[in-house]
Amino acid sequence: MTKEAKDAENSTSAGDELAGVGNVDQIRDIIFGSQMRDYESRFQRLEERLLSELTTMKNDTGTRVDALESYMRSEMDALNNRLGKERDEREADDKELTEDIKKLSKELLRKLSHLDDSVASQNRELREQLLTQSKSLSSDINATREQLNSALVQATNELQHTKTDRASLAELLSEMALRLKDEFPLPSSK
Repeated sequence: MTKEAKDAENSTSAGDELAGVGNVDQIRDIIFGSQMRDYESRFQRLEERLLSELTTMKNDTGTRVDALESYMRSEMDALNNRLGKERDEREADDKELTEDIKKLSKELLRKLSHLDDSVASQNRELREQLLTQSKSLSSDINATREQLNSALVQATNELQHTKTDRASLAELLSEMALRLKDEFPLPSSK
């Protein structure tokens, strides 16, 4: 068979099938047509309702998301503002504390300087008092030493005048020993 014959045969059989399919559709339309149209209209309404509800939900969800985003932005802005205020307050407090520390440091240095001056002045006064007392005690010691020296010299002089000489004492004791032994003649009494 030639190709043309095959093509002609295929087109005839396809035409018959189309005619057969068209007949089946007609039969189907006659038997189920009203139900199918009813189902189609129901599906159409259901689809429209679903699309409507989907659109409503989409709009509602979009609105809620927008509201949530707006709320979140406002909350974030509020938190950022509070954070900024707290940071500014802390910076101000830090500056104030720094100034207070500087003032207290200056005051402490001034007081320490004053205290050093006062201690130096008191040390000077104490040294002067010690020097004065040392001089006074030294002069008192010298005066006492001179008095003791003069008293010692005077006592020595007195002892020299009133003391018995060794030779005289020896002679006196010898004479006494002789008299006790009766070996020394006593001058006769007149």
